[in-house]
Amino acid sequence: MEKLTDDQFAVQAVGLGKRFGGATGPWALRHCDFAVPTGRICGVMGPNGAGKSTLFALAAMLCAPSEGELRLFGSPLTPDGRGDGDGLRARIGFAAQDKPLYRSFTVADTLRMGRELNPSWNQALAERVLRLAELKQDAKVGSLSGGQRSRLALALAIGKQPELLLLDEPLADLDPLVRHDLLGVLLSDAADRGTTVLISSHTLTELEEVVDHVLLLHSGRVRLAGGVDELLDAHRLVSGPADLERPPGEAVEWRVTGRRATGLLHHPDPAPPPAPWTQERPRLDELLLAHLRGAAAGHAQNADTGAPTTDRPSPVTSEAAS
Repeated sequence: MEKLTDDQFAVQAVGLGKRFGGATGPWALRHCDFAVPTGRICGVMGPNGAGKSTLFALAAMLCAPSEGELRLFGSPLTPDGRGDGDGLRARIGFAAQDKPLYRSFTVADTLRMGRELNPSWNQALAERVLRLAELKQDAKVGSLSGGQRSRLALALAIGKQPELLLLDEPLADLDPLVRHDLLGVLLSDAADRGTTVLISSHTLTELEEVVDHVLLLHSGRVRLAGGVDELLDAHRLVSGPADLERPPGEAVEWRVTGRRATGLLHHPDPAPPPAPWTQERPRLDELLLAHLRGAAAGHAQNADTGAPTTDRPSPVTSEAAS
């Protein structure tokens, strides 16, 4: 495949790190390398505290990297985190997890603000989101429930019609029916306009059917990154007798229960393993959970032995740029 150029990636990170509390503060992100091509729906996944919200704040230019580089549409962010300033910011829509809305505004006031601040504002699209959410235009933001504020924040972010849409845990407060309907609107609009969407969740199955790219974080590190199909093709679930030699491939996770061994292999032999070994292509949730369990086991082992946990990891990536 033809190699993509920098401006064909919506988000790129090289050695990206962010720490809080000065030079001795803890790292929220460290040694992060990944690239998300334009037009992808990327699920940013990982447990609570993995660094997802910090990554979104960096991509939204609300804070600056402590080390490394973050590029948006090929443009590197400057030390103050602003990139090329308002020109780049105008291309980004962000719905933060804490939904920082003006409580004294009505819903209509909030949409009016969005319309006046954003030249590409789509009032009809924003109102469509509100209708799905059954929000009244004269309702005060301060009187809304958490789920209703989430829907209003989504209406603001989507109505801006950005090229890069950042959604930090947007579905957490929504009931299943509203979640399904809003995702439908979001994905339909993104497909029509070629929008790149980064959407986070700590619930792995929540985004499984809608994303075509994944970024898996654990303890501030990238553990898995790339296109869904490419990553699934590069892994196999294998099972066989525990007393036989393991089939070739890098073991992401390997478990022995009684006389049976099962595991997930990265870059297995293209040929099927000899009988009685069996193998199959994993589901996305199986892939993600195995990598998370492997990362957690490695982190716990380092903690038990006193070994440092700040060394650069070796995340599994697909060749998105090839």
